[in-house]
Amino acid sequence: MKEFKKYFKLKASPADVYNALVNPVMLEIWTGEPAVMSTEPGSRFSLWDGAISGENVEFEQDTRIVQKWYFGEDEDSVVTIKLHPDKGGTSMEVHQTNIPDGAFDNMKSGWEEDYYGSLAELFV
Repeated sequence: MKEFKKYFKLKASPADVYNALVNPVMLEIWTGEPAVMSTEPGSRFSLWDGAISGENVEFEQDTRIVQKWYFGEDEDSVVTIKLHPDKGGTSMEVHQTNIPDGAFDNMKSGWEEDYYGSLAELFV
């Protein structure tokens, strides 16, 4: 199992980035795909029409999101997103643990290109 950690800069306030990450309507706007999301701990979520799914664990308004991402029979991967105020916007800290070795390269490019890339376009 591997882990991924990276900081991404976004030209929006932490409140706006948080809203884009937890509001199902906003998620559908920037992903371009159906999304299911709730800020209720223990609730299920689905992004990119089910390509990413799991369980919401913890939320701190405008600051932090913790989720379990499912990888079939493997152990769940834990994703923690922290939002830090930064000059001109937000620094989004992404830390994902328990990534299956065979999924790491795809997961890394997914964070950089799909997840961050789409969010960055939303906040241009």
